[in-house]
Amino acid sequence: MQDTHSTAAHRWMGVLLIVISAAAFGALPILTRLAYRAGADPPTVLLLRYAIAAVVMVVIVVARKTPLPRGRILCGLILMGAVGYVGQSLAYFTALTLASASLVALLLYLYPAIVTMLSALFFKERLTPVKLGALLLALVGTALTIGPMGSGRVPGILLALAAAVIYSGYILVGSRLIPHANAIGASTTVIAAAAVVYTGIVAVRGPLFPHTLLGWGAVVAIALVSTVLSIVTFFAGLERIGPSKASTLSTLEPVVSVGLAILILGEALNPLQVLGGVLILCAVLICSIT
Repeated sequence: MQDTHSTAAHRWMGVLLIVISAAAFGALPILTRLAYRAGADPPTVLLLRYAIAAVVMVVIVVARKTPLPRGRILCGLILMGAVGYVGQSLAYFTALTLASASLVALLLYLYPAIVTMLSALFFKERLTPVKLGALLLALVGTALTIGPMGSGRVPGILLALAAAVIYSGYILVGSRLIPHANAIGASTTVIAAAAVVYTGIVAVRGPLFPHTLLGWGAVVAIALVSTVLSIVTFFAGLERIGPSKASTLSTLEPVVSVGLAILILGEALNPLQVLGGVLILCAVLICSIT
């Protein structure tokens, strides 16, 4: 009986950790908009995000005596951070300057459907009727979410879609590399590589730092809450409840993003956009559990 209670507690702790991770990452677009309002630009926010997060992750690696990947796996992870993570994050953060946080968050969550499609194309995974139905839901949801004019300029919508596509490629490449490296070491490598690239970008074009205490608070929260906390709690929860349940629970992220956008930023969604968002979330859930 005691073992049963211990197992249940272990499982519920895993669920709680994943929910914390989803909420932490879901706050990212709102914190980013607050940083922008304080005068920061995307490259500077991204530099500060990855630089602060990289320092914290290195401390975690040293404290846990976690080995870092080596050889070709190390090179692949560096490329994931320097090319994939940089491309995805730059597209996503720039989209937030051109479209509403809620719209960008919902469009990013097309990536599970895109991953399903690309997996079938490149890895020969079978597309079942259920998965095809999920793809259709995602496409219809996207059309409804964008609407005739969208909640932002066309470049912002296109950049949000580009972020979803790039992130899908990042996940597919990562699925081939991560099994050969521990998760914490791999994450540290990817984050550090992204920090190095953004250091170069900001050095060339010059930084635009936040002008207010609230803006700096948002930047620090992006690094500590929406990067380090979200990663560490996700991996801790993943160990307890497994990938299927963890990925399903992670679909809370866009719900948190939209809710915070309405509460904090005063954004509003029309009924068709709400329906579109629900369809996207349904597609994500289907892709996660099939």
